[in-house]
Amino acid sequence: MSYSEFNIEEVKSRFKLQVDARMEHFAAVTPVEVSDFLIGMLAENVPLAVAISTEKARSEFIIAPVLLEARRKTQPRVSLFSGVEFNVDPSRGLTGTCDFLIGLSPDQLTIEVPVIAVVEAKNESIKGGLGQCMAEMVGVREFNKQRGRELPRVYGVVTTGSAWKFLSLENDVVKVDPREYPISELGRVVGILVSMMTAEAR
Repeated sequence: MSYSEFNIEEVKSRFKLQVDARMEHFAAVTPVEVSDFLIGMLAENVPLAVAISTEKARSEFIIAPVLLEARRKTQPRVSLFSGVEFNVDPSRGLTGTCDFLIGLSPDQLTIEVPVIAVVEAKNESIKGGLGQCMAEMVGVREFNKQRGRELPRVYGVVTTGSAWKFLSLENDVVKVDPREYPISELGRVVGILVSMMTAEAR
């Protein structure tokens, strides 16, 4: 089993997690000012990605630029990895490729202290990506624990590029913001990502 094979019920059962999806956990985060460069890029990229309608197009033309904007606002504090193998504990299914991982280290050679797992929703289904994201969050927590760098919480994101859903894992509770944030709320989406990147910084 790998991250991508998990659904919500399997994650809850295997890792003894509770899911809280009752509150808008990230709605209070203040939007940030985004660069004119990103605004101009997405004005062209979003319609193109939607027209192409492939996961690769959404990843390259929408998701990666948004993550890079958030990274720029926190430099040199964080690292960003795309399409990386993240094999933490194959015996528990904590293995596979992560679409994106964000770490609390400027080191781009190796993954250090990952804090956010980002899952590109397959078939444009946010709900369908939640199980995978939760499993990757457990993998992030275990990875850090193995290296003596436990964090109070880790974060997850499931996105189609056009819509963004945010999660956090603290103790054995996964908090899932019930709201999906559209890319039209770009300042808020980037603001939430920046808050995740900086909340657990050492």
